[in-house]
Amino acid sequence: MASAPAASPAVLVVVVLVATLAAGGANAATFTITNRCSFTVWPAATPVGGGTQLSPGQTWTINVPAGTSSGRVWGRTGCNFDGAGRGGCATGDCGGALSCSLSGRPPMTLAEFTLGGSQDFYDLSVIDGYNVAMSFSCSSGVGLTCRDSRCPDAYLFPSDNSKTHACRGNSNYQVVFCP
Repeated sequence: MASAPAASPAVLVVVVLVATLAAGGANAATFTITNRCSFTVWPAATPVGGGTQLSPGQTWTINVPAGTSSGRVWGRTGCNFDGAGRGGCATGDCGGALSCSLSGRPPMTLAEFTLGGSQDFYDLSVIDGYNVAMSFSCSSGVGLTCRDSRCPDAYLFPSDNSKTHACRGNSNYQVVFCP
């Protein structure tokens, strides 16, 4: 009876590489950001995502790797950008860039998160002011909504740790402007 040919070292390297990449992708969280406002919102996200323009009804999806800490998503309003992505916003501006690499200028309503692998943490914050209504939820946790500057779901002060919530790791997140 003939035996099966042995796999070549190159084939084994490819199999291991594909398995490693697949496992790494499984640790990302998907953030779906939707604009339900009657006006255009330019959401921004750091440290992963950058920024884009969302007309009413549009959605933007970003994948954020596990281990990302101090992440933020916020809506910018009153923006104008040229074809090279340079310009500015009335609220939440990040150095005049369409694709943000640094946090925005207040006022801005913030969805904040830290993705820890097996457990994530998230909150809504108006510490940096309020500029647009927002809801923030994860697939295995509570939904948070902020419709004004004194919203009860928001992390209002640096010592207010009661508004930070835990979520099972590898969850999917929803950010909705004007919920």
